[in-house]
Amino acid sequence: MTIQITIIKIEDYGPWTLKLGSDREAQLQIFQSNLYCDLQKMFSKRDAIVYFNRFDELIAITNGLSLEDHLLIEQEIHDIHKDLNISMSVGTGTTSLDANIAAYHSRKNNNLIDKSRLIYANDQVQSMNNNSSKLSSEMFAQIIHLDINNSTKISNILSPYEITTTIMKMLSSLIELFVEQKSMTFFLGGDNYMVISNEVTKEKISLIISKIYESQNIKLNCGIGTAATGRKAVQAATEALDTIRSLRDQGISQPIFEIKWI
Repeated sequence: MTIQITIIKIEDYGPWTLKLGSDREAQLQIFQSNLYCDLQKMFSKRDAIVYFNRFDELIAITNGLSLEDHLLIEQEIHDIHKDLNISMSVGTGTTSLDANIAAYHSRKNNNLIDKSRLIYANDQVQSMNNNSSKLSSEMFAQIIHLDINNSTKISNILSPYEITTTIMKMLSSLIELFVEQKSMTFFLGGDNYMVISNEVTKEKISLIISKIYESQNIKLNCGIGTAATGRKAVQAATEALDTIRSLRDQGISQPIFEIKWI
């Protein structure tokens, strides 16, 4: 079983930003936000989900999406942002980090699927796309949705920016701990994080949460969701997290809850 990851990159980003002049930062923030919004809409309607990596680069879980789907999205983006060139590099692997590395190498090795379009994919992805049954049946996504237990208590003690330093420190720790498991961690805003965690056991997740508590004295709630596609896995993980909150309201402490739709 594998996961498919797509790296979406703004091409020639540095030279393009310089054309905007020195009074460009507000324009860039507006543009990047609009681009993320457009990409999230286009991918999510195809049952995928997009995460910010860096603002000129995004990462999507694209289980079930064909190379033709990627070409259609690239054209849709070009129709909206006519002066913008984006590339998409597609890879698969048993873990999200492995799939990310495969996607990176498809671009590095210049494995274009169409010489006139910046969509890259290695032979494995192209072979899978030629067999539509494999495209869906051999893929799954496991997502961990994390949030801070009783974050309201922290906000009553710390100022907003002090909370941000706590949140970012924890993000750094989560990234390091989960990348050791070949997983990728993203900050969602507020006190929420999401990890693409294929092949990580529930026991290992529990150990990581314990390490965070030992080092930072902060308890995390953890909803785990598994499904065939990225968007469905996220939905399952969020439903699991909501279940933890519901149980807490009933006086039941269960920091980890898992839902599988596969």
